Amino acid sequence: MKVIRAKSAGFCWGVERAINIARDFANKGRHPVYTDGPLIHNSQMMEKLQAEGVREVGDYQSRSDLTIDKEKEENAVLVVRAHGISPERRNYLKSIGIDFKDATCPDVGIVAGKIKLHARKGFHTVIFGDERHPEVIGLLGYTDGRGHVIKSTEDIDALPELGDQVLMVSQTTMFTDEFHRLGNHLLKRFPQAQIIDTICGATKDRQGDIAVLMEEGVEAFVVIGGHHSANTRKLALLAQRTGKPTYHIETAKEIDPEEMAQYRTVGVTAGASTPEFLISVVCEQLAAIHSVGETASA
Repeated sequence: MKVIRAKSAGFCWGVERAINIARDFANKGRHPVYTDGPLIHNSQMMEKLQAEGVREVGDYQSRSDLTIDKEKEENAVLVVRAHGISPERRNYLKSIGIDFKDATCPDVGIVAGKIKLHARKGFHTVIFGDERHPEVIGLLGYTDGRGHVIKSTEDIDALPELGDQVLMVSQTTMFTDEFHRLGNHLLKRFPQAQIIDTICGATKDRQGDIAVLMEEGVEAFVVIGGHHSANTRKLALLAQRTGKPTYHIETAKEIDPEEMAQYRTVGVTAGASTPEFLISVVCEQLAAIHSVGETASA
């Protein structure tokens, strides 16, 4: 079987940066290295990080109080993950009294800065994203209480009257085409709205690589990443939209050789939280499968 790997498959730079920050502290003897919620939405990578001294505390949405005895763990450090947090959450984490390091992805930080700047001027902020996602929860904290989360035209129609000062931004991992479609719909209600595309470059590259793989003639897609990873699920959905069979797997153990043998060429991509070691194993196992056509011609 021919396996074509997307160039963008694997860690985005923001996730890799956060992991490197946590690992650097651990390598320098700072134990434990706490993270406010899971540093990365991949259980296999979290197991590796835990073995290195990185420990998850709190919850996925960064909302729960943390139980840390600063007197017993005076060498500990608390790292904010790439998703970012609200100003209120930042103040709370700093109040715990242990060393604090913000590893928020700079792309997310830019979105927060745009929201903060407009909020000071009295703008309402409309965020295209998932209201339960930690990035969106954090961004809402910069809206001065004038934030609204939308995912559909129906959500836009249900917005209250916001006046002329309206800003629309996006969670960094959303679909570009949907953002522009919803932005156009928002303008019908609020013609003076300022619409800023804040979908990050890594997400756009990942989405664009699906089209590249299609051009290279793949017959099916294998998308690697946690089944609960939001950006991986979006990537799998985008692959499905091409009409090609799409397999969302977390590890190589989920590969069905008999199922995959029907394809001669398979495209492989992966979510932003998928480590290289998982991608490599999947590609190797797929490449070792003899397709039905290959077997027949042998």
